[in-house]
Amino acid sequence: MPMKKQGVINAQIANPALNQFNALVGEWKTASTHPAVPHKVLAGRSAFEWIEGGAFLKWYLEVDEEGFPAGMGIFGSDDATGELVMLFFDERKVSRKYEVSVEDNVVKWWRNVPGFSQRYNWTITDNGNTIIGKGELCEDGKTWGKDLDQTFTRVK
Repeated sequence: MPMKKQGVINAQIANPALNQFNALVGEWKTASTHPAVPHKVLAGRSAFEWIEGGAFLKWYLEVDEEGFPAGMGIFGSDDATGELVMLFFDERKVSRKYEVSVEDNVVKWWRNVPGFSQRYNWTITDNGNTIIGKGELCEDGKTWGKDLDQTFTRVK
């Protein structure tokens, strides 16, 4: 069934459940470390932008190192449950769903999947101009180890 033009326009409004992500919006340079390449800092870029009038938040990321895929995430919410989620996809054709929480200046996102669970914390500091990201990975269901750590520095 085709949508009325007016309905499409009215659907492009800000999602109030996502207001807590405002501090992320903008362009960032990133400096990352990963256990696969110890003692090396990986340069990259990220950007967060509102899409569909603020109904969703889109995240782009890329790392300037062979073997680290560019990807994107879409943050949204479920108003019935109050849950926040991120759907992620990268150039390896990896597609994942993460649960998300925001409290004070900390954004947490995680997935609990047998054989490959992940959890990340982004701490927003420096008056919103820096994000310190820490990632962990669990492949055996018990032991958590380091994953991608990133420092985001605001460009604009």
